[in-house]
Amino acid sequence: MTRSADPAVRTLVDGVLWPGFLGTAVPDWLRRDLDGGLAGAVLFAHNLGGDDERAALAHDLHDRRDDVLVGVDEEGGNVTRLESASGSTLPGAAQLGRVDDLAATETVGAELARRVAAVGANVVLAPDADVNVDPRNPVIGVRSFGDDAGLVSRHAAALVRGIRSGGAAACAKHWPGHGDTHVDSHHGLPVLGMPERELERIHLEAFRAAIAAGVPAVMTAHLVVPSWGAEPATMNPVALGRLRGLGFDGAVITDALDMAAIRETVGTGVGAVRALLAGADLLCLGNPANPWGGAPAPDADVAVLAEVRRALLDAVDDRTLPVARLEEAGRRVRALADHARAAADAAAVAATAGQAPRLGPGAALELARAAIDVTRPVPPVDGPAVVLDVRRRATLAVDAALDAVASVLAAGGPVHRVDPAEDRGRALVAAVEAADHPTADGCGVVVLVDRLADPPQAALVVAVARVRPDAVVVNVGAADGAPDIAAGTDAPALPVVHARAASRLAAIAVRERLEAGTTPAQPTAGVPLASGAGR
Repeated sequence: MTRSADPAVRTLVDGVLWPGFLGTAVPDWLRRDLDGGLAGAVLFAHNLGGDDERAALAHDLHDRRDDVLVGVDEEGGNVTRLESASGSTLPGAAQLGRVDDLAATETVGAELARRVAAVGANVVLAPDADVNVDPRNPVIGVRSFGDDAGLVSRHAAALVRGIRSGGAAACAKHWPGHGDTHVDSHHGLPVLGMPERELERIHLEAFRAAIAAGVPAVMTAHLVVPSWGAEPATMNPVALGRLRGLGFDGAVITDALDMAAIRETVGTGVGAVRALLAGADLLCLGNPANPWGGAPAPDADVAVLAEVRRALLDAVDDRTLPVARLEEAGRRVRALADHARAAADAAAVAATAGQAPRLGPGAALELARAAIDVTRPVPPVDGPAVVLDVRRRATLAVDAALDAVASVLAAGGPVHRVDPAEDRGRALVAAVEAADHPTADGCGVVVLVDRLADPPQAALVVAVARVRPDAVVVNVGAADGAPDIAAGTDAPALPVVHARAASRLAAIAVRERLEAGTTPAQPTAGVPLASGAGR
């Protein structure tokens, strides 16, 4: 009999697997596998239907075992699974970093935990401990608290504390830091090529802070640090050894193994084996609804789980993967479940005593308002506006339909969607025509961007400025390092409103500014949450 036929070994293998699934209800295969010891599941936007479906899902995920781990990417700002159709109503990391109020960040963390607990999740895949030093970064941007290591460190720690107080386990990501890359690991393999001293000084500091704050899980990044070897961090024993060297003894969770950086290099199954051998504990298999090369197959969830399970069992049989490594990983996964359960119990006691931190809509909006910066006086945009949306396509990391942002800013006016990456010449013509269209008469013109460091977006803004010098630029991407796009051109300099998030909440705050008109101003140093917590 092979070792993989041993039921105890199969249970050990299942105990390190964290798949996604298709549909808004727990499928039969997932019920069976949870009964057999599967670690749990990760929820994505397509799993979260209406209120009744969410309640049933939450119940079904936990009705067999109290140690099932259910994770969800819910960061606030750009990244939301719970509010993917309409945009998040919570501040994101860049907004919190700009306001720089640790009490506010902690309260947002508690609210994130409370919301995910309502759908049955007990692991919040946040905070981003990435220091976004490259304004061209295609996958992090405003998901980071900022470009300063000290700022990111203190807010990452605050969010960890808040998530725990709200009743869930936090997971800091993406080790060793995804903030200085210009390749999206969903589509390729980034390289973090910098001197070791710079890596240590800038990118590892926030993880140290999260560890000191008691974070029970850290997620790896699929990126290569050349000084650590050719393997991406997820499969690199040097990278994961460095994480343990910081004193972290919690669960190491892989980023999704279906991402191209793994899937199209070594393959998802081989990547799973190598990740475990490198020191990872919980294997996030990814989103089965992702359209890799076309529409997902109806059994995409079962197929990827079967592929990874078979690869691990084969590795046990050929003695590539020691059973002792599975046992060690399983202990850490169970400790993460214990942490999540203890956090939920403590939060329930606090709620009963009326001491649970809450963030009401009014306080959330105050934070979004305080996070806005304006570069030049803004002419009032009273009534409908013509919105020229030149943002990049939504990424798989965001996994949200963000048309709501443009709609809020337009306030009933037309929205013209232009992709400058497809055909720059045609996009420039479209930009000019949209801004000078008869429907713009008597209306303000808003150019919606998310990466001013991107030459095609900058060129479109300049083209609009020449025909509508009263236009306003709204930037929902990173403000740090954003260039003065009018410099060196004959175009007038348009005012830029830096919102620091592509979310419904940020759009509402910006629309208020547009209607009132504004002059450049610094945001409030801090928002007194005590006065707005219930609003």
